[in-house]
Amino acid sequence: MAQLAVENLKMYYRTRKGQVRAVDGISFSLEAGRALGIVGESGCGKSSLGLTLLRLLPPNAQVVGGAIRLGGQELTSMDDETFRKDVRWTKIAMVFQGAMNALNPVLTVGSQITEAILAHEKVSKEEAVQRAKELLELVGINPARYSHYPHEFSGGMKQRAVIAMALACHPDVIIADEPTTALDVMVQAQVLKAIADLRARLNLSLILVSHDLSVIAQTCDDVAVMYAGKIVEYGPVEEIFVRPRHPYTQGLVQAFPDIHAERAPIVSIPGTPPNLLNPPSGCRFHPRCPLANDQCRGVEPELVEKGAARHRVACHLVSPGGEAVEVRFA
Repeated sequence: MAQLAVENLKMYYRTRKGQVRAVDGISFSLEAGRALGIVGESGCGKSSLGLTLLRLLPPNAQVVGGAIRLGGQELTSMDDETFRKDVRWTKIAMVFQGAMNALNPVLTVGSQITEAILAHEKVSKEEAVQRAKELLELVGINPARYSHYPHEFSGGMKQRAVIAMALACHPDVIIADEPTTALDVMVQAQVLKAIADLRARLNLSLILVSHDLSVIAQTCDDVAVMYAGKIVEYGPVEEIFVRPRHPYTQGLVQAFPDIHAERAPIVSIPGTPPNLLNPPSGCRFHPRCPLANDQCRGVEPELVEKGAARHRVACHLVSPGGEAVEVRFA
């Protein structure tokens, strides 16, 4: 049984010009101890999906359909207060994008972790402080730094402190939204290793949101490729990156530099993701796809299994057996 199951989830932003369909019919499942990567260009709905799962949405956002089940418990119908007390941070937590802004600069790092524990669990202040120090040590920070302020931490230490805060109430699922943004390559590697070690030690389920294919390939078991509020390809990491079937996924892989190949100009997908106030009919990628036909322009493809087990693709150009037409972007 999946620990987290999302079924046809839809979340729209209300604006003066209409509804922005940021998350528009997303379905996936996540088993205990596994990691799912969410990848795609900026503006495709990745972060909006994470915020929807944790119900940290702005006032103009609304879940208009679908279901979220965590451990068999349906979350979308749960009232806000129950969700805050019994689900957020205790069962599902988030590592926010940009650790530089995620910590309060006028409070010590340790006190911010302690505050999260006291807000959700009936423990004494002394017990909460002790656990906060243990969490700092767990992520590779000397517990003696408990009373230090965020400005006294390096970028990598801040990110690990944010991870410690997400682990404060022993959640089953962690959502990490671009956890290595603004970090240099060496620090990024340290943070990714810390996340992998914690997953193995605590049997955590992880949803990793990123635009960096190398981060997803290094950290995750499965990957969901998002485009214009929808998942267009889903499957095991190696299967997706070695044998991408959807033209959009092929474009993302081609745009990623290959250090082993001969020097060549950077490949990019022409155009930009569509305006989700009025998304294109049919396949939402068809305006940028060089092989789009009338069926692509008029009929929305379903995300179905094609070829290898658990490899699902939403593309009319891919045969039921999984044979895909190779697309080359200039």
